[in-house]
Amino acid sequence: MQRHRNVKIVATLGPASNDYDMIRKLFEAGADVFRINMSHGTHEEHRARHEMIRRVERDLGRPIAVLADLQGPKLRCGVFANGAVELEEGNEFRFDLDKTPGDATRVQLPHKEIFAALEKGTSLLVNDGKIRLRVKEFGADYANCEVMVGGTISDRKGVNVPEVVLPLAALTEKDRKDLEFACELGVDWLALSFVQRASDVEEARRLANGRAAVLSKIEKPSAVKDFEAILKVSDGIMIARGDLGVELPVQAVPPIQKRLVHACRAAAKPVIVATQMLESMIESPVPTRAEVSDVAAAIYEGTDAVMLSAESAAGNYPVEAVKTMDAVATEVNLDPTYRRVIEASRLIERRTVADGIVSAAREIAEATDIKAICCFTQSGTTAVLTARERPRVPILALTPLEGTARRLCLSWGISCHMTHGEVDRFKIAVVSAARAARASGIAGDEDQIVVIAGVPFNVPGTTNILRVAPCAERLIFATDPE
Repeated sequence: MQRHRNVKIVATLGPASNDYDMIRKLFEAGADVFRINMSHGTHEEHRARHEMIRRVERDLGRPIAVLADLQGPKLRCGVFANGAVELEEGNEFRFDLDKTPGDATRVQLPHKEIFAALEKGTSLLVNDGKIRLRVKEFGADYANCEVMVGGTISDRKGVNVPEVVLPLAALTEKDRKDLEFACELGVDWLALSFVQRASDVEEARRLANGRAAVLSKIEKPSAVKDFEAILKVSDGIMIARGDLGVELPVQAVPPIQKRLVHACRAAAKPVIVATQMLESMIESPVPTRAEVSDVAAAIYEGTDAVMLSAESAAGNYPVEAVKTMDAVATEVNLDPTYRRVIEASRLIERRTVADGIVSAAREIAEATDIKAICCFTQSGTTAVLTARERPRVPILALTPLEGTARRLCLSWGISCHMTHGEVDRFKIAVVSAARAARASGIAGDEDQIVVIAGVPFNVPGTTNILRVAPCAERLIFATDPE
């Protein structure tokens, strides 16, 4: 099942996609990665979804990545005596630690960490930024605010504090339990919410201990500010534009998205552009033209993946949403402008032997009639370095490790193939690559491929050999000196 596009599609599972048949339909429609949202549902429900994904994987013979998205701290106000009140612009309103139901003058904010971080003039946003307040005075257990933008506030609405770094860890006690459960389950990626600083990511990495790759969600201004350090300690990045658009001016989000995608490409780490991509398809079988343009813009920037949230988790048209995203990505892939944009924004990195090898592979493929670049990889590093080059030909990643094959499903342009047993000779590697290229329909006996590997084999980080090889096995054995 060869995808006719380079960008990958992440589909979130939920009530609308909760059985084997629907998960299989989503994969066949174009989903490459399935996201399990740990904010909703029980461990047993997540276990059942994971088992269904693995069953689809076995039945179709293709590796599938599973991403478990951790909830993170949720900052919410308390409850109101009458369920809701109207805040008028210019009025005063107080947040405090008192559990007494609120009214038009005050409500509980059960997060003492917020009060500890406040400064005079700090903005507090309520209900996804629809209500905006400014702190006039505060103490250890209260904040008196002026209503700058009014509206209806009701029970347990979310509260955002965009202008300060909160003394909160990204991992709550629930997240720690969810992380351990997800790792034991065998997920491939962990998405970390509420990242503010690099140390948040390092803690998650210690707990995961290599059992899953860690992907940092960029959804707070502090994370944008400390992005370079966060990227360095992360295996991948998710640009959560919905939350960024609440805590930052909406006009700031598109340039931030472009900068972050470019930085991830330079670092050879996969990046997902997420949230509100085809939101109208929650209720409509067709998207708006603006949504299609938004998806296409992310693909033109060179993102590794685009993500569906409620569209596939709770919408009325989950399969149609995946098909739409697949169709947009395929159409962009065919556009000559896409290649020009991708190549114009390529950042050449040649600091190591592996950098030089993958860069040479791409240049050879572009200068001659090469059908594919085939990478043998243990950890996945060779494949993601090749993907950073954004070559014009398909990338086939061959690995004996199931976990590596699954994790690479998130990376741009990579098609993963399992090798049966470890490869210990380069001739066998070339034969395996040729077979994979022919089996996928990318190349025939008369074609040539580029094969990249590391010698000695099965040692991560040893990419040091490149060969242009024929796809016909008789020619491989006739020309290979081994």
